[in-house]
Amino acid sequence: MGSITTRKRKDGSHSYRARVRVMREGTVYHETKTFDRRPAATTWIKKREKELAKPGALEGLNVSDPPLSKAIERYTEEAVKEIGRTKAQVLRTIATYPIADLPCSTIKSKDIIEFLQSLPGQPQTVGNYASHLASIFAIARPMWDFRLDDREMRDAITVARRMGIISRSAQRNRRPTLDELDRLLAHFIDRRQRTPQAMPMHKVIVFALFSTRRQAEITRLTWDDFQKEHKRVLVRDMKHPGEKLGNDTWVDLPEEAIRIIDSMPGHQGEIFPYSPDAITANFTRACKLLGIEDLHFHDLRHEGISRLFEMGWNIPHIAAVSGHRSWVSLKRYTHIRETGDKYANWPGLQLAIGNA
Repeated sequence: MGSITTRKRKDGSHSYRARVRVMREGTVYHETKTFDRRPAATTWIKKREKELAKPGALEGLNVSDPPLSKAIERYTEEAVKEIGRTKAQVLRTIATYPIADLPCSTIKSKDIIEFLQSLPGQPQTVGNYASHLASIFAIARPMWDFRLDDREMRDAITVARRMGIISRSAQRNRRPTLDELDRLLAHFIDRRQRTPQAMPMHKVIVFALFSTRRQAEITRLTWDDFQKEHKRVLVRDMKHPGEKLGNDTWVDLPEEAIRIIDSMPGHQGEIFPYSPDAITANFTRACKLLGIEDLHFHDLRHEGISRLFEMGWNIPHIAAVSGHRSWVSLKRYTHIRETGDKYANWPGLQLAIGNA
C-alpha cells in the first residue's frame, strides 16, 4: 500500500515522499523515494507495487538483511529533522563506497576502519565521515530492525581515533587586523561604486564583526524578526550540535550592528537577502586578490566575541550576543589579555554605514 507525504522546503517549494509498504507472510518491506512532483511520486508507487507483487520479488531484495546503502537511503528519506547539506553530501558519498554494498549484519569494526582509511583528506575530514556514519548505526536496528551493530561502530571510532585516522577539527585562532579589514572594506566599497548591483559586502563584513553572527544566520535574518526597541533579533535555525532546525534564538545586538541594519534598504523580507555561498565566495576572492592569507569569513565571529571580552563584558552578557548556550564554549576566548575596544572610533564602521 502506497502513500505520499508532502514536505515544504526552506525555499518554499514542496517535495513529495512516496512510500511503498508491502507485507507478506509476516515480513514487512518499506521503500521510500522523494520527488519534486506529485504525479511522479504516484507513478513510482504504482510501478513499485506492481514489481513487488511478482513472485520472489521480496526474497530477491533480501529484506531481512539489506545492505548499508538501504539504511543510508532510509535515513535520508525519513529523518524528521532536515539534515544539513554537508551531512547529506557525506552520506551520498559513503553510499558509493564498497562498504555500502555489504549486508548490515556482516559489517564489523574492521570494515569500518578500512573504509575510513580509504577516504581522502585530513583526519578532521575523515572524522566528520565517521560521525555521520555513526548516526546511521545508532538508529538502524531500533527503528527499522536492520542488523547494524552500534558497538562495532563505537569500537571502530575508538580505534580510528587512537591510530590517528580521525581527529576533531582544530580550533582556529586567526583574527583579522584593522589593516586587513580596512583593505577589505575599501575593496568592496570601490566595487559597489563601480557596480551598484553588487552585494554590499562591506556592510555584511562589518555586521558579522559586531553582531558575531555566522554567514548563514545573517542571510536568514528578517525585518519582522528585528526588534530595534529591544536591541535584539531572532536568529532562526541557529547552529547547534543536536538541532539543525527549529533552534530559533533571540540574541542581543550591539549598537554598531543595529546601525548597519538601519543602513540597509529594507526592500525585501530578509535584512541581508543574499546566499551564504555568495558571501563566502566574495570574501575568499577578495582575500586572495588583496594578498590576505588564511582569513576565513567565520574568523569575523571569533574577532567579534574576542572584542567583547576585551571590552570587559562578562560571560552571560557575551553569550546573549553570541548565542552560546553553554558558557563553557566561551572558555577559548577567556585567555585574552588585551583591554579596551580597538574598534572605538574606527572609520570602517562609518564607511560601511555611509556607503550604500
